[in-house]
Amino acid sequence: MRPARHTTGRPDVLAVLLAGGRGSRLAPLTDGRSKPATPFGGVYRLIDFQLSNIAHSGIRDVWVVEQFRPFTLNQHLAGGRPWDLDGTRHGLRILPPAEGGARDGFAEGNAHALYQQAPLIRESGAGIVVVLSADHLCTFDLRDAIDTHRDSGAELTIVTTEVEEDPSRYSVVQTEAGRVTGFDYKPASPRGNLVATEIFVYSAGPLIEALERLAEREREGDGEADAAGAELGDYGESLVPSFVERGTAVEHRLEGYWRDVGTVDSFYRAHMELLEGRGVELARPGWPVLTNSPFLPPAHVRASATVAASLLSPGCDVGGRVEHSVLGPNVVVEAGAVVSRSVLLGDTTVPAGARLESVVADVGARFDAGARVGRTKPGPGNITVVEPS
Repeated sequence: MRPARHTTGRPDVLAVLLAGGRGSRLAPLTDGRSKPATPFGGVYRLIDFQLSNIAHSGIRDVWVVEQFRPFTLNQHLAGGRPWDLDGTRHGLRILPPAEGGARDGFAEGNAHALYQQAPLIRESGAGIVVVLSADHLCTFDLRDAIDTHRDSGAELTIVTTEVEEDPSRYSVVQTEAGRVTGFDYKPASPRGNLVATEIFVYSAGPLIEALERLAEREREGDGEADAAGAELGDYGESLVPSFVERGTAVEHRLEGYWRDVGTVDSFYRAHMELLEGRGVELARPGWPVLTNSPFLPPAHVRASATVAASLLSPGCDVGGRVEHSVLGPNVVVEAGAVVSRSVLLGDTTVPAGARLESVVADVGARFDAGARVGRTKPGPGNITVVEPS
């Protein structure tokens, strides 16, 4: 990976970060916030990881497409300042849903969201558009994928990776000598374990043409001049396959860590991998994950405390036992309390006598003294999620 680069950007490259999804598979953690604003790893938010990759890769034009519950996300983004993206002519721009025109309103999928921004993409003058989902964990130099795209002459470069778990919830990709020959969107019977990471590098002109072509197909289908969402939908349904069918798509392989944290199980698993030293890197030299950090005092570990294999955020006050857990800001673990293999997102007190095992507690969750919460041997679907009271 090349050194991070903050000041020299690529003026012909536009990054579009899709951050508008409801995140229903991650509920109840996403009931009151957009999924990209969900805390992760103590002081971070999910959107921080791709924003950091964008900033370190020297891309200076970054659009964040919002939709569901954007208030908390906008507070965190702070105009792009934490990522040095608060420029006047270049930098971070927020694209909320709007009303008033044929392209406006809530998007019916991520390809439809791109279609809504197609006029702005054309006006931007960008030659390359990097489209990313804001809820995936990885450390990745986007310049490498952009170089692959330019060198190959492709219209679309799909960043791919191999997964060990069931690939059926992803877009499964087939390749031959670097060319993408097949693309199956969430297939019931996957052909292999190579999947799309939801990082796509498009040539701007062909992208706009494909979006307009799919929108026209929808209009011809039902006669409504402003209907495009059903045909466009998610990009795995029609947009990406249209490039693959024409033979204009190539792959760029991501060899390092990558995790889709779209479910409670994967969210919990990613935290456990982080603690075990095989998860996403938070502080790689020259490539740290940047965030809008809270201004809080250092964590306080009292004489009565026992802490092992855990991450403690600023503002924590620990007097009890914490093992293999991640504590977000302002978590209090009183003397006599036990927190084991758990993720507490913040502003939570675990009172004396309480024991948490394999728990994900949202910000502001409350526990009774002496409570026993969670399972000692959690399996898929059995992680205990505690919501704010």
